[in-house]
Amino acid sequence: MKIACLGGGPAGLYFAISMKLRNPAHEITVFERNRPDDTFGWGVVFSEETFDNITANDPVSAATIRANFAYWDDIAVHYRGERIVSGGHGFSGIGRKQLLMLLQERARQLGVDLRFQTDVADPAELAQNYELVIACDGLNSRTRTQFAEHFRPSIDSRKNKFVWLGTKQKFDDAFTFIFEETEHGWIWAHAYQFDADTATFIIECSEATWQKFGFGAMSQGENCRACERIFAKYLGGHSLMSNAAHIRGSAWLNFPRVLCEKWSYRNIALMGDAAATAHFSIGSGTKLAMESAVALSNYLHSEPTLEAAFAKYENARRTEVLRLQSAARNSLEWFEDVERYLHLDPVQFNYSLLTRSQRISHENLRLRDKAWLEGAEAWFQRLAGASDNKVRRPMFAPFKLRDMTLKNRIVVSPMAQYKAVDGCPTDWHLVHYGERAKGGAGLVCIEMTCVSPEGRITPSCTGLYAPAHEAAWKRIVDFVHAETDAKICCQLGHSGAKGSTQLGWQEMDAPLPEGNWPVMSASATAWSERNQQARAMTRADMDRVRQQFVAAAEMADRAGFDMLELHCAHGYLLSSFITPLTNLRTDEYGGSLENRMRYPLEIFHAVRAVWPEQKPISVRISACDWVGAEGIEPKDAVEIARLLQEAGVDICDVSAGQTSTRAKPVYGRMFQTPFSDRIRNETGMATMAVGNIFEPDHVNSILMAGRADLVCLARPHLADPYWTLHAAAKFADRGESWPLPYHPGRDQLYRISHSAEPTAQAV
Repeated sequence: MKIACLGGGPAGLYFAISMKLRNPAHEITVFERNRPDDTFGWGVVFSEETFDNITANDPVSAATIRANFAYWDDIAVHYRGERIVSGGHGFSGIGRKQLLMLLQERARQLGVDLRFQTDVADPAELAQNYELVIACDGLNSRTRTQFAEHFRPSIDSRKNKFVWLGTKQKFDDAFTFIFEETEHGWIWAHAYQFDADTATFIIECSEATWQKFGFGAMSQGENCRACERIFAKYLGGHSLMSNAAHIRGSAWLNFPRVLCEKWSYRNIALMGDAAATAHFSIGSGTKLAMESAVALSNYLHSEPTLEAAFAKYENARRTEVLRLQSAARNSLEWFEDVERYLHLDPVQFNYSLLTRSQRISHENLRLRDKAWLEGAEAWFQRLAGASDNKVRRPMFAPFKLRDMTLKNRIVVSPMAQYKAVDGCPTDWHLVHYGERAKGGAGLVCIEMTCVSPEGRITPSCTGLYAPAHEAAWKRIVDFVHAETDAKICCQLGHSGAKGSTQLGWQEMDAPLPEGNWPVMSASATAWSERNQQARAMTRADMDRVRQQFVAAAEMADRAGFDMLELHCAHGYLLSSFITPLTNLRTDEYGGSLENRMRYPLEIFHAVRAVWPEQKPISVRISACDWVGAEGIEPKDAVEIARLLQEAGVDICDVSAGQTSTRAKPVYGRMFQTPFSDRIRNETGMATMAVGNIFEPDHVNSILMAGRADLVCLARPHLADPYWTLHAAAKFADRGESWPLPYHPGRDQLYRISHSAEPTAQAV
């Protein structure tokens, strides 16, 4: 096959090598517009996993590359006058120029034609003269641009500014992060050794800080001198160097995130940065390029046609690329929002940085550096006010709200049971909530319990508007308090326009086949075209509903609940006031966010006035409507939380969505936790995280990184009421109390559970 590789970076060179290894008869030419020894980066980072793949493909080039590696095991973080070091990370680095020279030599050995200082102006013409063209022509790919209508690229220019520099100062003992506070804001560096006497030194900051320094008006030399002054105490008198003469001006850039819908067209395939980019903070760009080269070379020899090979290449590599891009997005967004975390204690800040991409989990950190993690866990327990000195995972730390102290950070989320009779909880609820309280969670939150008959979601939803309801709930609360050390929270709500619907296992949010009751909402809207139109609430309606909430809160107190939560999320009545999607009012309760929050805050203040001072109140919100700027966005949720905090709400239960049928949520593991993270770290308000959290490792990572104070799990507690106790047994943690009659089962579980530390869980 006659093949052209457009670009002489790692992707093009390694693809040429891989193809020659599979069939030496291939006629392969690499076209590179620069000279052989030109390079505009500094060091390249490899993990052991990546290098194992390269070794399996070509042991010869792998051996020469490995011989030139600089190795490090530690990550060091300089922050607020402290240097925190953790180990077990196992990375290696090599100079980009050295890597290219080694790959060039290997390619020549195999008979690849390398043509430097050859600029291909028209990729289409090249494609006419070769059977296959691999377009690895970089971030600003001419090929991708020429055939944009076929590749359909998406290029997202990210917020932060960065500049790629080098230094002779040695950072050979650790991959080093340096965070410096300056008169113009925070600025930070990513530094790592890549040969015996040179290190990469990437400097990054926000656009605002970059503007204040005036970096954009400086020459590259002036930039280096300015940055030397900022990082002088870390550079030991060494200078900073730029090799970006090809870039006009100061050489500061915004990282472009590239992803293409298609990677192939006719006989052309994209590879490397031309196809997809991964942010430098996870060091995977070269990995993606070289592993893609191996994959496509394999498929070109296993599949009967070029089209079939391209299809397999895209299907196989796209999953890996998206996985890495997701991790890279998490990482780059952490750095974009790093000023959100600069109030954190150095221990927690370091943990947050290490786990930012979600590729490193809590238990994976234990495998890497058990001593460091246990020190961090001990810090967390001390901060929580734990009464003993035992090293325990964050999920088993106590938490206090007003006079209520939870034994641990696990919350059983509210989950509608649809088993009430005329609003009254039954024996089903006694068993359901009793089992979950016995299962070890610190807090059990009952399902949304409605303040009036017409405020129910379905005919089988629970209520607190009659003496029989109060008595039934008191029976359940008394059982929880008598037989367990869990606390129990009453969630109060009103269904609004989403009321008078079918049971959850029938057709969710659909009208009843018969017997529908009138519904009301902030405005005259309907949940869907099938649902009835709600009546816009009048002042008299608002006064009546407010009093219903007050009466329900008084009943909840007499029933003995430890905590109260107001449901202001998911499109129900109070939520309908908050989101502009359903609040179309033109009076003082509509328009601005402050106006839209007015009625929910009226309800809160009225309830707070009758709820005992020593007992906390939470509010659940939808932090994102998932419809873009027309609805609530995360930045709005921060302002909502500020208003709640100023009003005296003790903790924000941060959920999202379910406010509109137009919503397009982006699901995934822990997908709503970033909303909790943002609210907690921008307002200082305590939060509860919810949303597809199902492993103990998720819980511990969220808590230890300071992304929430409590963690709510719903479906896991439906499948396993004893989820918390089982997690404790898995970790050989015997600090959680079991019901006395269950001790024989507890002891057997302890015996059969492995006593060693668990293996790391993938995240």
